[in-house]
Amino acid sequence: MLAQGRRVHIGVMQIRLDDQLATETLAALIADRCTPGDCLALSGGLGAGKSTFSRGFLRHLAQDPQMEVPSPSFALVQPYETPKGTIYHYDLWRLDGPDALYELAWDEACEGIMLVEWPERAGDLLPEGALHLTFTPGDTEDSRVVELTGWPEKRLTGLNP
Repeated sequence: MLAQGRRVHIGVMQIRLDDQLATETLAALIADRCTPGDCLALSGGLGAGKSTFSRGFLRHLAQDPQMEVPSPSFALVQPYETPKGTIYHYDLWRLDGPDALYELAWDEACEGIMLVEWPERAGDLLPEGALHLTFTPGDTEDSRVVELTGWPEKRLTGLNP
């Protein structure tokens, strides 16, 4: 991929998260790097850490460590106002298909920052250049491994909590 005559390397990074605090720390580090137009695509099975990451991300950007962050499983999307702008938290587990996204402020959300759980259900409508985070179980009950892909290496540098 070429950008302004330079080669841009898309990074692939794998990070071991020993516990919930490590997941929340990673969320805060990534939140600090996000700007409007960014999309974070969170994949992994039930209980993999997607909601823990989302909660840490939203609390950090809202500057409110006690903020209530319910899973948007039933509403499918929950917007949050933060100093960086509106963050749209999607949980697409129950989505009928990608066409239903248009009823969920998807176009508007693409201009803000998006957290998308179960992004594969968005099909081709997931924004290009999204940071994909894939959570898998770690060696212990509380640990996880997350693989990050989709951002240039320079944006991923220094993310290991």
